[in-house]
Amino acid sequence: MVIPLHARVSAELRERIHRGALPPGASLPSEARLCAEFDASRGTVRTALATLRHEGLIIGGQGRPPVVRDTASGQPFESLVSFTAWAERIGRTPGQRTVEIARRGAGAAAATALGIGEGTPVVDVLRVRSLDGEPVMLERATFVEPVGRLLFDFDPDASSIYAHLARQGVDLHSARHTIDALAADRHDATLLGIAPGAPLLRERRRTLTAAGEPVEYGDDRYRPDKVTFTIDNARPGVPGTTPDLRVRKQAE
Repeated sequence: MVIPLHARVSAELRERIHRGALPPGASLPSEARLCAEFDASRGTVRTALATLRHEGLIIGGQGRPPVVRDTASGQPFESLVSFTAWAERIGRTPGQRTVEIARRGAGAAAATALGIGEGTPVVDVLRVRSLDGEPVMLERATFVEPVGRLLFDFDPDASSIYAHLARQGVDLHSARHTIDALAADRHDATLLGIAPGAPLLRERRRTLTAAGEPVEYGDDRYRPDKVTFTIDNARPGVPGTTPDLRVRKQAE
């Protein structure tokens, strides 16, 4: 799949923002400079800038030079929850192969995270996720039954599960992420094409509605040679305020 030039321009500028080459408050290069750097038309550059503006990474325009927002070094909710949104945001091509989607009784970990009894019916999804055709992550998601039921009329190989659920009106408001490491068992190793015992980065996720009701428990396992997480923190600028803490997920 050929990535459009405007997506490559926005991906490069996005990466500069996230690695600090364009820090908060910095002005972006002029449209003329960007046109020359990327051998692109003004229309292409403006489309790329509009994408960054929509993502909340830059402000300004329409006669004012765009500048990097002071909250831009983190990633929006959608990019930390949805693999598809994150991959597209960094200019990569996401892919997925569904191994299983099934209604069954909740296991102990999922039941605890979702606040339900062990064995309560839930919907489990297991997919192999890829970047540019290469498998990089195993996605395990357990949804409460009323939400998971919406997936049975959806092709999970087609696109983002989260985008589909949002279109169906599911309230995916917030999530807590816990990151640790574990060794790949034989099943994980076979699906990812790695050796048993190879290290994996695990991101466990509990997704809530605006009312605080759990709707999903995720257990995503990444190849650390392909995807890493970076945590940036800083002292609060005002006494008594919460320290600034931002998490970024990046492809290697």
